[in-house]
Amino acid sequence: MGPVLAGFLQLLALIGALALAYIPLGNYMARVYSSDKHWRVEKWIYKGIGANPDAEMTWPAYLRGVLAFSAVSVLFLYLLQRLQGILPGSLGFDSVNPAQSFNTAVSFVTNTNWQSYYGEQTMGHVVQTAGLAVQNFVSAAVGIAVAVALVRGFARSRTGELGNFWSDLVRGTLRILVPGAAIAAIVLVACGAIQNFSGIHEVGQFMGGSQQWNGGAVASQEAIKEFGTNGGGYFNANSAHPFENPTPFTNLFEIFLLLVIPFSLTRTFGVMVGSIKQGYAILATMATIWVGFVALMMWTEFAHHGPALQAAGGAYEGKEVRFGVGSSSIFAVSTTLTSTGAVDSFHSSFTGLGGGITILGMQLGEIAPGGTGSGLYGMLIMAVIAVFIAGLMVGRTPEYLGKKIGSREIKLAACYILITPALVLIFTAASMALPTPPHSMLNSGAHGFSEVLYAFSSAANNNGSAFAGLNANTDWFNTMTGLAMLLGRFLPMVFVLALAGSLAEQKPVPATAGTLRTEKPLFTGLLVGAILIITGLTYFPALALGPLAEGLAS
Repeated sequence: MGPVLAGFLQLLALIGALALAYIPLGNYMARVYSSDKHWRVEKWIYKGIGANPDAEMTWPAYLRGVLAFSAVSVLFLYLLQRLQGILPGSLGFDSVNPAQSFNTAVSFVTNTNWQSYYGEQTMGHVVQTAGLAVQNFVSAAVGIAVAVALVRGFARSRTGELGNFWSDLVRGTLRILVPGAAIAAIVLVACGAIQNFSGIHEVGQFMGGSQQWNGGAVASQEAIKEFGTNGGGYFNANSAHPFENPTPFTNLFEIFLLLVIPFSLTRTFGVMVGSIKQGYAILATMATIWVGFVALMMWTEFAHHGPALQAAGGAYEGKEVRFGVGSSSIFAVSTTLTSTGAVDSFHSSFTGLGGGITILGMQLGEIAPGGTGSGLYGMLIMAVIAVFIAGLMVGRTPEYLGKKIGSREIKLAACYILITPALVLIFTAASMALPTPPHSMLNSGAHGFSEVLYAFSSAANNNGSAFAGLNANTDWFNTMTGLAMLLGRFLPMVFVLALAGSLAEQKPVPATAGTLRTEKPLFTGLLVGAILIITGLTYFPALALGPLAEGLAS
């Protein structure tokens, strides 16, 4: 079997698995967030934090809950790292320095999971399990909660209430993420991923010396890392490490995990707004972009130049031979089109155009299918923009799901789509203009610029992957990427929740003969076009200086 055919068959198997999970998982999540019953353990948690899960919140109150919880999480994780040297289970590692502690705390709380450190040489068992793993669950639950609040904004009328943040947070964690990750961890352990709390061991003889490896609760962290679209791994090699990702099957299984919730949330959306077809329209938009990006990535990595690449059958540099070019291409596209950031290959070693595809995937806003929750609310914002454009073309007030898109709504949507590009381009420009940051670049020229552009695209879009040719463990990059992660996560949420509150207050508008049918393929095409054009106009100059210049020169 040739490598191209193998990659194609793996893609078909992945699509089939996602299709089987789509309806049951989507319906289950809709029931989770629509139920008025609380589990006993949930009642204990509400009592412990002093929250009333039945009290409805307006969007400012909901936002305050998001920000307060996230601020406490950042502080706790920062202190845990700073105190690591005196904690049990530290494996002898020192406390993490202030700049890196800030960066890592922000990274995991914002669902970015950017790592400017070697996990196996920096973090002990307590920080990994009580700190990083916990944030993998709750940061993902926060994203889903905000998405559900926006969906309620479309579904409700004549009220400013969007549900209860604490109830949404706890339910998302206990009813969706914990059981799903537990099942996934069992599968990974059965397939060879490690799960222990062992210390550091010297293994083998390598070039006259031994190599040291430490164990850890790797399988459980790997499970929620993918299932919650997080990305932070136990080891620096991330999902290319055999302890995290032992076989080609586990590689495909991990891709399934990072895609299944974001895709299935479109079903949840359709059920909660009372129109399954609307969910299918959003799903079709996400799937079209995802499949298109996978096809482009495979083409760039298989359609290679030069006798060495032709003899190898693909651009194998930086890729695990046990996974192959096809599976690595699917993983790279899926992890950058979601907010996962896990990697099973070295993105910096992709072809020039292949690396550009990974950057563009993040710059779309990670909406195809995006992160847990963030992908859905990002796509719904783009849907609002698309119906506004359609309204301008036909000269009538735009409507989406029975809600008018007036000046307030379009201003909030416009602010949402502008904030992340502004962060990416401003921080990238500053890093290239100042004298010290360029010293962190491993490469010069177009590829070096791509490394910096990738870093801030990853941070501001809460992805977390890296070209890995950039030394980001400096005070500048730890601080600036930390700020990009904070602003890129919470400023968009402000606009999302404000939009949800505005929509929930409206009276539904009955559909007429002139209403745009947003469940039809025509709207899907309009939405795909709007996404690509808006992103292209925003980022094309920067992409032309980096990956496009490199790809055309090779």
